Amino acid sequence: MNVKIQHKLKRNLPLDYISAFLTNLNMQNVVWVLYLSYCGLNLAEIGIIEGIYHTTSMICEIPSGAVADLLGRKRSMLLSRVCTAVSCVFMLFSKSFGLFAVSFVIQALGNNLNSGSEEALVYDSMRCMGQEEQYLKVCGKLNIIIEVSQGLTTVLGGILAEYSYFWCYSACLVIALLALLPVLLMTETPWMDQKERQKRVCQAVADHFKTSFEILKSDLRIMKIIVYYSVVFAAETLLFFYSQQYYFELGYNKIFISLILLAVGIASCLGAAMSEKLFRQLGKRTRDAAAFAIGVSILCYGFQNVTLSVLAFALAGFFNSALYPIQSDALNKIIPSGQRATLISVNSMFFSIAMILMFPLAGFIADFWGLAKVFAGIGLALMLFIICWNMAEHDV
Repeated sequence: MNVKIQHKLKRNLPLDYISAFLTNLNMQNVVWVLYLSYCGLNLAEIGIIEGIYHTTSMICEIPSGAVADLLGRKRSMLLSRVCTAVSCVFMLFSKSFGLFAVSFVIQALGNNLNSGSEEALVYDSMRCMGQEEQYLKVCGKLNIIIEVSQGLTTVLGGILAEYSYFWCYSACLVIALLALLPVLLMTETPWMDQKERQKRVCQAVADHFKTSFEILKSDLRIMKIIVYYSVVFAAETLLFFYSQQYYFELGYNKIFISLILLAVGIASCLGAAMSEKLFRQLGKRTRDAAAFAIGVSILCYGFQNVTLSVLAFALAGFFNSALYPIQSDALNKIIPSGQRATLISVNSMFFSIAMILMFPLAGFIADFWGLAKVFAGIGLALMLFIICWNMAEHDV
């Protein structure tokens, strides 16, 4: 590989840092539950909307990964940013359940297009430069940037939403358009030459899927990593989103809720920063220790103590962020480059399945029994899952 190409690939890392910062400066992630509630939707309907989002993710995740592998990761990322902007427009002017659902479908497609392609572009850029052993460290830095961005988002989103939801979503639209710029400056990785790319594009997408699923069948390590982390991440994500409504029902305004989310964001930032250090000290035990701590944290919401719940929320955010680089590194070490984006998208698809099952059900139950009991049940279920999973692994 010539020096010019290496220099361009080296720029992909700082450009991706900028892109990730702007992409995650997405204030609708902080207020969407409150916004839909403000527009008249109950928790069950909000759960269905989120279920629609993840159903779309499940359907489109593998095709979007194939798009990234066959047509280019950069193009896939650009389409992702466009979808985010369009989704913001729908949220701005929608007042019905149906149009909100359309917005979430478009947003899910955008996230699908980015989920496997960005990670694959970064990893293959490092691989081409012979720096793939440093990927865990880079992934940790990337997660710190994401947490810093999301921390700023919680404050800005809370302030703007308290003043006007319209201005909050307008700001999201502008930021989504700005996020196009660093992606435009990125360089596609030469993981296959032009002739090979054209040949792969002409292949049936079904053949690409077949190869990916054959890899999944032949290497059960990939499937185990995907399933385990999907359940853990889904439980923490449910806590993050429904906590907005939990604190709102306790009488706190959007600005105060955003400050709580900011504290969680700081804890998450620390988790991402300490991920590599935790893994060096605990090794493979990090996975179960962190996941069990998340389960205990969610269970604490059942005590309906505000101070305890905030501390538990921060603890869950810390360990959740610590687990992301660990899972990503574990997957990328055993995934072939040709199917990297597709199989990473399979990982996201399984997360979507977990969310489809958990989020609407939690909303329906919460409408009758309250969020505190729902959180307590999820915490207990997650802890039981971890115990049973480890017993099953030891029996094999």
